[in-house]
Amino acid sequence: MPKVIRNSTNPRTATRLKRKVRIRKKIMRHQGQVARLVVYRSNKFLYAQLIDDGKAHTLAQASTQEDTFKDQKSRHNIAAAKTLGGLIAKRALDKKVERVLFDRNGFDYHGRIKAIADGAREAGLQF
Repeated sequence: MPKVIRNSTNPRTATRLKRKVRIRKKIMRHQGQVARLVVYRSNKFLYAQLIDDGKAHTLAQASTQEDTFKDQKSRHNIAAAKTLGGLIAKRALDKKVERVLFDRNGFDYHGRIKAIADGAREAGLQF
């Protein structure tokens, strides 16, 4: 991740990237010991990845682009986010991962990001 944010960067994106750096510093304390649940929110879709930093590879991933979300009214609302949280939690538990660190990727912890976390907690993941 770049240390310097360009002047041409959107101010909202620049703020998110600064917040992301602060969050990553906190996560680095536990890196390699516990898997990390990374979420990303785009304008159309939501994404979630379960990453093992010790081995440097992705254990599981889920997104609202998958076929399971085709029947839903919207793929980027709170209901879809909650379903995505449950789906990634199910895939994590299949890989025998029960504890994760929640990396919100610089996004505010409310709305869709919070719904992903709540859905994962309800499905059995521990944060």
